[in-house]
Amino acid sequence: MPKDHAGHEHRERHAPPPHDRGTRTEVAATAGNPSSSAAGGPLEVTAGPPPAVATGSPPAEEAPPAARVHGRREWMDRRTYENELARLQVELAKLQEWVRAQGLRVVVLFEGRDAAGKGGVIKCITAPLNPRYARVAALAAPTERERTQWYFQRYVAHLPSAGEVVLFDRSWYNRAGVERVMGFCTEDEYLEFLRSCPEFERMLIRSGIVLVKYWFSVSDEEQERRFQDRIADPTKRWKLSAMDLESRARWVEYSKAKDDMFASTDLKQSPWWVVPSDDKRRARLNCIHHLLSMIPYQDVRSEPIVLPPRQPDGGYVRPPMTDQTFVPQVY
Repeated sequence: MPKDHAGHEHRERHAPPPHDRGTRTEVAATAGNPSSSAAGGPLEVTAGPPPAVATGSPPAEEAPPAARVHGRREWMDRRTYENELARLQVELAKLQEWVRAQGLRVVVLFEGRDAAGKGGVIKCITAPLNPRYARVAALAAPTERERTQWYFQRYVAHLPSAGEVVLFDRSWYNRAGVERVMGFCTEDEYLEFLRSCPEFERMLIRSGIVLVKYWFSVSDEEQERRFQDRIADPTKRWKLSAMDLESRARWVEYSKAKDDMFASTDLKQSPWWVVPSDDKRRARLNCIHHLLSMIPYQDVRSEPIVLPPRQPDGGYVRPPMTDQTFVPQVY
């Protein structure tokens, strides 16, 4: 792994991370310029030029024109994004039915810097799914009791049963990231994690769990813009914690922690898939497209659904509506 942190951050801003261990892979930028999908995946499209960006003034919630350049490509327009997201979400629903029918167990990890866009893509993935069989695990800081347990124990409790999908919004990799940088674990605990984690993940995979790991990579300039947006927007201010502010002050330390973590845990059996996320829309679509390609699935055909006729009232007279208490019709 490269130890030149300034150089590493330059690559995060402008180019895909190198395949320094032969396994780390960047999620292909298929959204808006799709390539052929993997076998069993949902897409059958050919490579072509990026979609034309909508002309005219952007909606207010989009980035200002000066900030709409991501690398060498303009940010994806809203119409293209929403149309492609709707199509991919139909495929996610099909994937879930296949997971249920086959009794698969799927675990997806979402890691990355603060404000890198992990929460947004998780919402897009879960929106079309049945919450009884797809859930998000976003664990709080460990309790005093949990601190005395085997480190992976509290995460094991959230692993899926047959037919379930679990999305970890941050995961056991907290030990290699925030705990390492902020001093929440000892050096011995950190080194033991680096030794144990590869075996833990191999054990999960041998047990039949489908494990996919994503790292969302955001530039320091874009992270700062998102932090400033959270400060200015009262509805987003809850997303900005004291730990987020500290992460800005320790940017290089987090870079080193990430490099060391990849060096030990970027495995052939469970590689890290890097998602460039300065453009949130492309990041969401590329991540979902890739996730669909990781689990070969088929459309589970169910029996046609026929809506039965409404039951006749049979002479039953309901109480007057004036006996009920209604929400004031303000709008």
